[in-house]
Amino acid sequence: MKRNVLKVSTVCVLAALAFPTWAQSPAAAWPTQTVRLVVAYPAGGGVDVFARATAQSLAAIWKKPVVVENRPGANTLIGAEAVARATDGHTLLITTDSTHTVNPHLYSKLPYDATKDFVPITMMVSFDQMLVATPKLPANNLAELIKLAKAEPNKYSYASFGSGSQPHLATEMLKRKAGIEILHVPYRGLPQALNAVMSGEIALTWSGIASIQQQLDTNLLKPIAQAGNHRLPEYPNVPTFAELGYPEVDANVWVGLFAPAAMPAAVAAKIHEDVKTVLNTPDFKASHVTARGFEVRALGGKAFSDAIAAQLTSRAELVRLSGAKVE
Repeated sequence: MKRNVLKVSTVCVLAALAFPTWAQSPAAAWPTQTVRLVVAYPAGGGVDVFARATAQSLAAIWKKPVVVENRPGANTLIGAEAVARATDGHTLLITTDSTHTVNPHLYSKLPYDATKDFVPITMMVSFDQMLVATPKLPANNLAELIKLAKAEPNKYSYASFGSGSQPHLATEMLKRKAGIEILHVPYRGLPQALNAVMSGEIALTWSGIASIQQQLDTNLLKPIAQAGNHRLPEYPNVPTFAELGYPEVDANVWVGLFAPAAMPAAVAAKIHEDVKTVLNTPDFKASHVTARGFEVRALGGKAFSDAIAAQLTSRAELVRLSGAKVE
């Protein structure tokens, strides 16, 4: 009898060890250790700054440290793969829409399955990007840029954050619709792209307003046109691509929070509610959302999953039309 009891106990212990701690703990007890928040973009960019502010607020709610780890590169593949393979139950991913809605159309083989390897937790915020130029470019608006590019094909270049990133897709669409040729130069992230443009090494790039407002106000960059349906209140004289006759040029970005697929639904729901609380806290919203030109989305659960599925379908056509390819 004792031998049978010992065998049963051993089996139970081994079974417990075979599952990550998050599968054993109720949602209310999560987190039980430091949370690692992987950001698929370089330090210093708009997504990173927003992620760090979010991490600080979540740490206050969870009473556990939330450590931000930047894993940029390869159009977010590096950061996404790191989270897809995580098994500690306390690793999360902050990335943008490209990871789940563009990369599957660009790569014949991904190091992760965009649908099966992640749990979508929260679509946090979204924002439209602005096409900006080096002050050295002899064009001050979209019409002048198109005229210049047509006169001298491939003389000018634009910086993206990698093949399939929003700047890449948007500029390739502009090239197709306007009938111009501008060289594509991929960079590791926004800070590197902006530095290249400000120095005059590259003519053009894209950015959310929060990351470039100081540079615009000090004439280190000049605005060309704004994506989206509305002009920015801060720059009412900068027209949108839509009103200039190029509605297909879309550079809207959302920032989302994901977990590895093994995360229980109850824990994911808890995290979503906590993130939603942070996003709608007046001080946080004023300082880290509105002030950065972002819009709170706070979509979770099925609503977020459905939005990803719809965009995954629509962006297949966008990638095809833009001609974007992995380099």
